[in-house]
Amino acid sequence: MEHHALAQANPGAKPGPHVLLRVKDSGCGIPSEVLDRMFEPFFTTKEQGKGTGLGLATVYGIVLQSGGHITVESEPGRGATFRIYLPRLENGADTTTLGRGPGAAPGGTETILLAEDETNVRKLARELLSSSGYTVLQAKDGNEALKVAESCQAPIHLLITDVVMPGLNSNTMVRLLRTMRPDIKVLYISGYTDTTLVSRDVIRSGAAFLQKPFSPDTLARKVRETLDAPPPQPKTKH
Repeated sequence: MEHHALAQANPGAKPGPHVLLRVKDSGCGIPSEVLDRMFEPFFTTKEQGKGTGLGLATVYGIVLQSGGHITVESEPGRGATFRIYLPRLENGADTTTLGRGPGAAPGGTETILLAEDETNVRKLARELLSSSGYTVLQAKDGNEALKVAESCQAPIHLLITDVVMPGLNSNTMVRLLRTMRPDIKVLYISGYTDTTLVSRDVIRSGAAFLQKPFSPDTLARKVRETLDAPPPQPKTKH
């Protein structure tokens, strides 16, 4: 595919020369209902406990962070073809920096309250954050998050919450939480792209937001960025 055709077919792709990496197999193929979700973080067709669902989501995140794009074509019984387009370096790589890598993802020692209703997602996110040095408190929904915050005697520096959860919605939960802990910072995450589902208030307020799919490195950097941002300002009444 020519680079201008790639940019037209995929709005997220950058125009310009690209290098194409194509990987093709002759396996059993991928059903359409799986194909639509295969880059979604934590989505897996394996049995519970057999897979994290982060493999392809991590690949997707790395490719996008590199300014590239990834596509997949497949039909049952006809295998699958993955195409990764990466922007071509016109002047070649700087050999003095080869092998150094981008550096380790930032961590910290703050306390984070993680509100997530899916057990596997919550467990894996806790492991990722704990390995970065954070103390992680967990809650399976908004009501439990409020109970955890009320019972915790130590400061809680950041709330990470999925926008869409059963029961108490995230906006109400955040509002009630800030009556107890007005300085707490909030990072919203969601796999939904429809603004009617991803809460217009979250988008309009400019709140910290991380769109799924994301890689562990992206999560670590967004958490650090949110923690280092200025504290939330109380709303003034008119």
